[in-house]
Amino acid sequence: QVYLRESGGGLVQDGESLRLSCVASGNTVSVNVMGWYRQAPGKDRELVATKTTFGETNYSDSVKGRFTISRDRARMTVTLQMNSLKPADTAVYYCYYRWRELTYWGQGTQVTVSS
Repeated sequence: QVYLRESGGGLVQDGESLRLSCVASGNTVSVNVMGWYRQAPGKDRELVATKTTFGETNYSDSVKGRFTISRDRARMTVTLQMNSLKPADTAVYYCYYRWRELTYWGQGTQVTVSS
């Protein structure tokens, strides 16, 4: 079992920034994928950004150039720096951890961007 603890999130205005962090604990392994997904009301959960332990990143087109994902492998943390936030970014953001066929999710943290 892998446990994911998220922090950050909150209410900001259009154009402002937020930083999300997530720490993995439990039966973690050194080679994995960590990242963030989000789910807006009435919509499916969608990819925001992921990063492998080898440094490979994958961003949603909607956040490229605005969001940056980073990782601290030793501390099993993943951080999402979100700049130039838009009302369309409003959603619950979930931390994500995957190793082989096993996937784990955090409980989610709300990000609300007001216009």
